[in-house]
Amino acid sequence: MSFGSISKEAHETLAIAMNRIGGRSNTGEGGEDPARFKKDSNGDSRNSAIKQVASGRFGVTSNYLVNATELQIKIAQGAKPGEGGQLPGHKVDNFIAKTRYSTPGVGLISPPPHHDIYSIEDLAQLIFDLKNANPHAEVSVKLVAEVGVGTIAAGVAKGFADRILISGDSGGTGASPLSSIRHAGVPWELGLAETQQTLVRNGLRGRVRVQTDGQLKTGRDIIVAACLGAEEYGFSTAPLIAMGCIMMRKCHLNTCPVGIATQDPVLRAQFQGTPEQVINYLFYVAEEVREYLSAMGFRSLDEIIGRADLLKQRKVDHWKGKNVDLSSILQMPPVAVGTPIRCVEKQADRIADQLDWELIKVCNPAIERAERVQFESPIANKNRTAGTLLSYFVTAKHGEDGLPEDTIDLQFNGSAGQSFGAFITKGITMRIRGDANDYVGKGLSGGKIIVAPTADSKFIPEKNILIGNVALYGATAGEAYFRGIAGERFAVRNSGAKTVVEGVGDHGCEYMTGGVVVVLGKTGRNFAAGMSGGLAFVYDIDGDFKDNCNHEMVDLVPIVDYKDIATISNLVNRHVLYTGSTVAENIVNDFSTALSHFKKVFPKDYRRVLEAKRVAQRQWELVNG
Repeated sequence: MSFGSISKEAHETLAIAMNRIGGRSNTGEGGEDPARFKKDSNGDSRNSAIKQVASGRFGVTSNYLVNATELQIKIAQGAKPGEGGQLPGHKVDNFIAKTRYSTPGVGLISPPPHHDIYSIEDLAQLIFDLKNANPHAEVSVKLVAEVGVGTIAAGVAKGFADRILISGDSGGTGASPLSSIRHAGVPWELGLAETQQTLVRNGLRGRVRVQTDGQLKTGRDIIVAACLGAEEYGFSTAPLIAMGCIMMRKCHLNTCPVGIATQDPVLRAQFQGTPEQVINYLFYVAEEVREYLSAMGFRSLDEIIGRADLLKQRKVDHWKGKNVDLSSILQMPPVAVGTPIRCVEKQADRIADQLDWELIKVCNPAIERAERVQFESPIANKNRTAGTLLSYFVTAKHGEDGLPEDTIDLQFNGSAGQSFGAFITKGITMRIRGDANDYVGKGLSGGKIIVAPTADSKFIPEKNILIGNVALYGATAGEAYFRGIAGERFAVRNSGAKTVVEGVGDHGCEYMTGGVVVVLGKTGRNFAAGMSGGLAFVYDIDGDFKDNCNHEMVDLVPIVDYKDIATISNLVNRHVLYTGSTVAENIVNDFSTALSHFKKVFPKDYRRVLEAKRVAQRQWELVNG
C-alpha cells in the first residue's frame, strides 16, 4: 500500500516489521521518503525492500530504484483491473506532495495503462530498463487474476522478469470503486492455477518465482496457494487489522478513526500499531503452515509447490455449490518427467554486454572522486537504455544529490536505441548528434539530455521527427533539449523536468504534475489531457493551438507574468546554446514579438492552489505588518 493510501506511521511500521523477520514490504505507488533508506539508531530499517513502479511513476527516481531489493512493475490491481487510480487533493499534504513530486492540495491521477507498455515487447523493455537502473535488484511484474493471465505470464517470463505476482480480486478494496469490487477481477486461485499450468506446459516455470495475494489470512491459505504453484505470499489487510484497522471502509475519505488510512495529522496521532503486532500475527501464520505440512507428511514448503494433486475438492450438498467443478484448477499439467514445477534457476543476465560498462570505466574518476570527465562514442539502436547503468553507480556512490552539473559529459554520434538516458541522475549530461528511439529520458532524475541532428544532415530539424514516443515519461528532475519534433505522449506524467522541443505528436503533457515544457512548434491533438500541475508554453504562430488542447483541466492564458517571461527566455536561450536551433535563435532575436505568440497552459487546480497561497500570504502580511 502506498503513502497515499495509508499513513506514514502505518507504512513505516509495516516496513520495520517485515525487515525484522526477513520479509519484504512494498512501497506501493507513490515513491518513498529518502530518509527511510538509512537505518534508525536502534538498528531498525524503515526501507521498503520492494519498490513499485506503477503507471503514474510517482516518485520513481534513480535514488528510489537504487535502494531496492526488488523492483515491481504494477500492471494492474486485483480489485480494479484495467483502471487507474486517483488520490484526492485533500489527501495530498506537503509530505505526500514532496514524495510524489507534485503540488500540495492538487489531486493526482494514475493513468490506466503504462504509457511505455503497449505490447509484451514494451514490457520486456521496461524490465530491461529496471535491471539497468539497479543490477542487484530482481524485477517482478504484478498481474491480476483474469481469463488469459497465463498467456500474459508466459510473455513476462520470456521478457526475463524474475518474479510474477498474481493478484486476486479481493485485495486492496478499501478505496476501489464499488463497481470494481463487485464485478471486476476473479479470485487469486483461478489466476494462480492458470499461470502455473501455462508456465509448466511451456517449460518456463523453472525460470521465475510466482507470488500471489488477495486476502490471504491463514496458514491454510498459504498451503493452498503453494499447492497451486505460488512460492511467495502477499499480506496486506490482515497485517493492517493486526495493527488496529477496524474496517470502516472509508479509506478514500481521509477520516480513518484509527490513524491508518488517513493523512490527517489529528487522526494519525490515534495510530497505536507496533511492528511486534504484525510480527506476532505472521509468526502464528507460519506456525499454522508448519502444522499443516507436518500433517501432510512434508518437511518444507518447497516440497508442495505446484503439487495441485495434494488438493481435493470438498463435497457439499448446497444447491449452489454441489455442481461446482474444480477439476481444471486442481489438475497437474501433463509434461515430461523432470519439467520444473517451481523456480530452480535464475533468469539469464541481459546486461552483460551493455555499452555502459565501457562508460563506467571511462567515468570512474567522476564516480569515485567527482572529477570532470568528457567522452565521445558512436551509438547504434542496438544500444538500449544507454546511461542508466552508469547512473546507478553514480547514485549508489553519491546518493540523491548526484554530482555537480556536467561532471560527466558524454557525446554520442548515431541513432540511439530505446530508453536513452532513462533515470539518469544529477551530474550526467548525455548528448546525441543524430536521433533517438522511444522513451528518451524516461524517469529523468536530474541529468541533462541534448539531442540534435548531425551538422551535415539534409533535412529541416523543426519539420522532422527527431525522437520517438513517450519521451520524458515520469521525469522528476533535470533538463532536456530536442532540436526537432517528438512523437506522441511527450512528457507524459512529467513531474519536474524542464524541456524544450520543436513540436510534439498527440497527447503531449498528458497527466503532467510538475516541471516546465516549452514547445516551439505544432502540437498534436489532446494536448494537456489530465494535466494537473506544472506549466507548458506553446509557440502558437498560426493561432490554432486552442483546437488541439484538451481544456478540461487547463486554461490557456497570455504571457504577462514576469516569471513566465524569464522562464521562457532562459530555456529558449539554453536551447540555442545546446542545439544550435534556428527556430529558437529567431525567437531570441525578436523576443518581444515572439512572446505575443506564446500560450501558457495553466492547470486549473494548480492555478487555484497558487492563488490560495497568494491570498494567504497577503493576509499574513496585513496581520503582521
